[in-house]
Amino acid sequence: MISASLNTPRRVMTDYDTVLTWIIVALLSIGLVMVYSASIATAEAGKFTGYQPTYYLVRHTIFICVGLLAAIVVLQVPTQTWQNLAPYLFLFGVVLLLLVLIPGIGKSVNGSRRWLSLFVINLQPSELMKMFAVLYAADYTVRKGAVKDSLSKAFFPMFGVMALVGTLLLLEPDMGAFVVICAIAMGTLWLGGFNLKIFGGLVIALPVAFAALILSSPYRMQRVIGFMDPWSDPYGKGYQLSHALIAFGRGEWFGVGLGASVEKLFYLPEAHTDFLLAVIAEELGFFGVSAVILLFGWLIVRAFAIGRQAAMEDRLFAALVAQGIAVWIGVQAMINIGVNMGVLPTKGLTLPFLSFGGSGVVVNLMAMAVLLRIDYENRRVARGLPI
Repeated sequence: MISASLNTPRRVMTDYDTVLTWIIVALLSIGLVMVYSASIATAEAGKFTGYQPTYYLVRHTIFICVGLLAAIVVLQVPTQTWQNLAPYLFLFGVVLLLLVLIPGIGKSVNGSRRWLSLFVINLQPSELMKMFAVLYAADYTVRKGAVKDSLSKAFFPMFGVMALVGTLLLLEPDMGAFVVICAIAMGTLWLGGFNLKIFGGLVIALPVAFAALILSSPYRMQRVIGFMDPWSDPYGKGYQLSHALIAFGRGEWFGVGLGASVEKLFYLPEAHTDFLLAVIAEELGFFGVSAVILLFGWLIVRAFAIGRQAAMEDRLFAALVAQGIAVWIGVQAMINIGVNMGVLPTKGLTLPFLSFGGSGVVVNLMAMAVLLRIDYENRRVARGLPI
């Protein structure tokens, strides 16, 4: 009796991927510390922050807590329920993207209309749309399995949906979210075994449309070209990147020390959001950046492993959702890291789990809860237990 009661907690703990859980905890912890370090000077000098040095720290902590509460709720939802709701959630996301563009409803910041004001917080629908895109793409792939060789029934519907979402995102504008959602759709179709001709059609059509959008906008063209030589205009289009590169250079191997960054002192814009990795590089050096990259790599490997296990249990939707989440987090992290290092054009994408930002942190944690739920169900199915 006593031994049985002692063994119960151990059995419960093995129902979840503890390694994945600790990776998430590690990323959140690093992010919390570095957001505080990167934002303290800005918060102290800002009138709207009340000159409080802990302004961003407190808000980021609240966002993490809200995200954890949301994750607990999501963890209770069976994967089958997500599959049933996937088309409706995607339509809901499209409605939110439309609402953002309506003057008086959508909130404009720095020329971009990406937020909906919910009085207490601002909701960024494009973040929710990433998660909805994962669910919809997985459901679409499963539903179209019997006709995945058909151009009219498999290719055109997905291309039309991506074109609609892309148009709405580019009107905000939010090119970064558009790239991530396209990567999610294409990655899911590839992993779902779609005909190579169908997949090849998307591979060709989407980049062509993407290039046309860049060429049609002088602003986007400057963003794409500017990263190639930021020193040609260090006080203009190359300002952010040049200071990010200075931060990386100052960090060297071990960094200048936690809290000792100079670039975050009003030189590097968005130091606590889009360019948080540059502050990490300056304060923690090569080894600090390497630790962050290794954690993301480990998380992505675990997500693909969970998806593979689901596929082995003949749970195709769950497998594609797990791998879609891996593509989402991997592509977004890669773009943010690439932007900070100057190998990709500047995009308005945060570093998942680390950067300051309410909607992003909450949705990332909800996605991890879905991933943990899939792993939980995999373990239950493997043991012949109901899910």
